[in-house]
Amino acid sequence: MGFKTGDFPPVDPETFLRKPLFERTKALALHWVQFGFGSPKMIPATYVVKLLFLYVLAGVALATATSGVSPFWDVAAWWHEPVVYQKLVLWTVLLETIGVAGSWGPIAGKFKPMTGGILFWARPGTIRLRPWKRVPFTAGDRRTGFDVLLYLAFLATLLTAIVLPGVPDSALSAALPGNTSGLVRPALLIAPIVLYVLNGLRDKTIFLAARGEQYLPALVFFAFLPFVNMIIAAKLLICIVWIGAGVSKFGKHFTNVVPPMVSNSPCVPFKWLKRAHYRDFPNDIRPSKLATFMAHVGGTTVEIITPLVLLFSTNHWVTLAGVALMVVFHLFITSTFPLAVPLEWNILFGYLAIFLFLGFPASAGYGVGDMTPGWLAVVIAAALLFFPILGNLRPDLVSFLPSMRQYAGNWASALWAFAPGAEAKLNTLPHRPTKNQVDQLQAMGYPAEVAEITMQQTIAWRSMHSQGRGLFSVLAKKLPDLETRTVREAEFGCNSILGFNFGDGHMHNLDFVNAVQKRVGFAPGEWIVVWVESQAIHSKVQHYQVIDAALGVIERGHWTVADAVNEQPWLPNGPIPLTVTWTAQQAETGSVLA
Repeated sequence: MGFKTGDFPPVDPETFLRKPLFERTKALALHWVQFGFGSPKMIPATYVVKLLFLYVLAGVALATATSGVSPFWDVAAWWHEPVVYQKLVLWTVLLETIGVAGSWGPIAGKFKPMTGGILFWARPGTIRLRPWKRVPFTAGDRRTGFDVLLYLAFLATLLTAIVLPGVPDSALSAALPGNTSGLVRPALLIAPIVLYVLNGLRDKTIFLAARGEQYLPALVFFAFLPFVNMIIAAKLLICIVWIGAGVSKFGKHFTNVVPPMVSNSPCVPFKWLKRAHYRDFPNDIRPSKLATFMAHVGGTTVEIITPLVLLFSTNHWVTLAGVALMVVFHLFITSTFPLAVPLEWNILFGYLAIFLFLGFPASAGYGVGDMTPGWLAVVIAAALLFFPILGNLRPDLVSFLPSMRQYAGNWASALWAFAPGAEAKLNTLPHRPTKNQVDQLQAMGYPAEVAEITMQQTIAWRSMHSQGRGLFSVLAKKLPDLETRTVREAEFGCNSILGFNFGDGHMHNLDFVNAVQKRVGFAPGEWIVVWVESQAIHSKVQHYQVIDAALGVIERGHWTVADAVNEQPWLPNGPIPLTVTWTAQQAETGSVLA
């Protein structure tokens, strides 16, 4: 891999594209093992520059300059300042909501332009997706001028809370008598909290992009809790995020996540180390014992045990060790450049571990038992646990982000299959500020065949995960003309239509398909979606549905997760067993899938 030259699969593009789908999938999956996406080093370098200068340097400079604390380069003077902590959280929310933090750039499928977010959400006429149909005044799927005003007002109120100086706080002064920087004025947080909710009720995409499941509770704590309680509540919040993510990694999915993630890391230069995460490359690329260890010792165990230690430890050295471990954990994730590229989130969580547990340790009166009244800690923990518990029991009801399944491998996912030429119809979507990714790549100067193979790398990546084997199995069984079709990874496609995705299949579910169909008008059979829900924590199966954009859902069924994870990505033994539970009459009379 060079700085400007990537590691493109070593194939003749025209010859390669004439090969059968699963032969192509195998070749691209094997290539991913050693090279990941094969991006030139310039791509991760761009992310590092954005992270260091836009997020860290600009954020810290703005937070310190507007808070009356020492200059940003004097880290020892500001790292433990509560107002700086508050403003860095707000700064993160602002960048996420604009669309220049997570799910940004080429790794997330945004090639030209590299930004989604504000280009979509500040533009009337783009698609919006409400989370619940019964909420009054949220009907429709078209972004209105009112939606744009709500969105821009949210950005303005976040920026206002950041740039205005802190104010004295009696509870803060009682806890830290020498503090002179104060806290963000609580009244300034009311508007962002209200606008968080209003934007989310009108469009779940904005709420999820702004990571409302994590930052909205933090803003509520900043606005309504006295200082000591605020710190303790923030500890409960971050620990529940960590532990929820750890619990979500139980099961058979997560081990399949680690090898492709390590393979894509520009910080792992040794091919032998990447290959070591697979059983017997190139014959068997299921996860190796090393991958299992990394997943469930370096991942699951760390995310569950360490937060509990941090929450209750009163020993300085034990706390220090726990903080160091979580900082290393988040730096490791950052170094792998996951496809959702949540780099800012990981850097913030590393800082939060230091600020909350070293700056305000339990031994200094900031333990769970120090919250007053004591029952409030129970109420806050129960409220924070509600959506993670519900989402793991009923994943159909809750997005995987509020369910705290970040990068657990247990995702709602989908593949799209277009009839010849049908994909181009998406480019007719009105008010959309982007084109399809394959067209974005060509606009950057790549030949059509190279752009197509680049997009097929994303479906090979999906095949390396548990859901991919099931999704491809459904396609193979349902589409006799599969070899003539263009198959796309839905997460990438969704990114170019909504301006954001974070690996959440709920963002490109039936509501999304219907919204696109209303505007484009695919004929029956032109756009087929195979969509699967996350696995419930108490279940052994994943439930899928086949959607014909013109006809709606035409089949429902499920597969056993164990069958999916035991198969190779390219399905050498054919499709895994599927259980069909329902078919629509249209499938027999109106669809090409009969």
